[in-house]
Amino acid sequence: MYISVQVHAKSKNPKIENRDDVIYVYVREPALEGKANQAVIKALAKFLKIKKNKIILIKGLKVKNKIFKIVD
Repeated sequence: MYISVQVHAKSKNPKIENRDDVIYVYVREPALEGKANQAVIKALAKFLKIKKNKIILIKGLKVKNKIFKIVD
């Protein structure tokens, strides 16, 4: 399964919103050295109630819009 995610780094209020087939993830970490990406994976794992190693970043390493793959 693939999911589209839009990331908002350095947010004061971390949260996850699911709107129109896109998941909006707000994290406190800055978009430096992959910190925000790791925070997004952690937040998605908690939101979807799965392990972090089941979430793989497929596209969008350095951009706001990302595609993640959820593996079984």
